Amino acid sequence: MAIDDKTRTELEAAAFRRLVDHLRNRTDVQNIDLMNLAGFCRNCLSNWLKDAADAQGVALSKDESREAVYGMPYETWKSKYQGAATPEQLEAMKKVHPHGH
Repeated sequence: MAIDDKTRTELEAAAFRRLVDHLRNRTDVQNIDLMNLAGFCRNCLSNWLKDAADAQGVALSKDESREAVYGMPYETWKSKYQGAATPEQLEAMKKVHPHGH
């Protein structure tokens, strides 16, 4: 499949926006579950967005990149949707990421 660079970028951007929208709608899925199952979470995604902005010389703060992913300030999302991690989740996290996240 031959796709020009502009079209590829547009498709990737559309897929990114769809992923972000999906994660915003699935507030029942905790970041620790994403980390344990997929190896990344909403914070990772926001960090990757910030890294891309930094690489392009675009001013984007950590708080702004998180808000772009969460759809609201990170602290607001945490207080509304983030539950306490269970001992089982924390143990799984240690196995998946023994050196921390």
